[in-house]
Amino acid sequence: MGIKQTVKKSFWGEYLISLYHCALCKIMPRLIDDEKAVKKFYKKKSGKELDLNKPQTFAEKLNWYKLNDRDPLMQICADKVAVRDYIKEKGYGDCLNAVYGVYDRVEDIDIDSLPNQFVIKAAHGSHMIYIVKDKSTFDWKHAKKMMKTWLKQDIYWSGREWVYKDMPKRLIVEKYLEDESAELVDYKFFCFDGKPCFVQYTSNRFSDEIIQNFYDLDWRLLPFGKSIPHNPYFEVKKPILLAEMIKMVKVLCKQFRFVRVDLYEVQGKVLFGELTFFPGGGIPDFIPSEYDQIVGQMWTI
Repeated sequence: MGIKQTVKKSFWGEYLISLYHCALCKIMPRLIDDEKAVKKFYKKKSGKELDLNKPQTFAEKLNWYKLNDRDPLMQICADKVAVRDYIKEKGYGDCLNAVYGVYDRVEDIDIDSLPNQFVIKAAHGSHMIYIVKDKSTFDWKHAKKMMKTWLKQDIYWSGREWVYKDMPKRLIVEKYLEDESAELVDYKFFCFDGKPCFVQYTSNRFSDEIIQNFYDLDWRLLPFGKSIPHNPYFEVKKPILLAEMIKMVKVLCKQFRFVRVDLYEVQGKVLFGELTFFPGGGIPDFIPSEYDQIVGQMWTI
């Protein structure tokens, strides 16, 4: 739910929802244990019962992963600030985006010192982001109120994505990025058992014309989508730096049972996006649905 350029007219509705989540993240973990919460979340979102005893599908295995793999490195790498040290350690520090500042308090951000274009993200979760393309039209007053709620949220509570539990709550302000398409195309590599298997191409993320196709590592279109159908009629050129991306992904994913490595290709350079361990919160959303089973077979747990 990226909020692009200016705060939406529905600010107050979103603000109240954010405050509601601030309350729930304190209450719900005390009322229901992790396994029950994961099963309830899965049933609510998919209408299906979750099999954790003999998980077969990608979604089932992802939820098993939530409950049974507590590698501390995963929590470091899910943190948008802490992961930068991991990327440097692996030899890819030059692929990190420029950072203008990291803040524990909204009041410490000096908007006047920032360039005209920038991005503000919550480092401790997802969907908490402002993409500012023109500072002069940015509603800073309302944005500050919203960001204060972000700093009170622990998004672990609903789907029990444990990597976010008790993560330091910080805001990170980064350089605005734009590629040749006048936006920013995402290349999301799905990696199983320490190896990349396929890549998700996403463009037009903040419009009604979003394109989300999947390709194998030789850039051949795969016959499925995730959350939205794939578009076989939309021609996507193979990234110029695909081989370099794959080489980088192999290094970054090697230590994990599953991880999604997100990269960008900007001005002839590969840039790191983030590492994601539970895409979609573990809800079955492949289209056609049988690909949840097919993709699940790529992963041994």
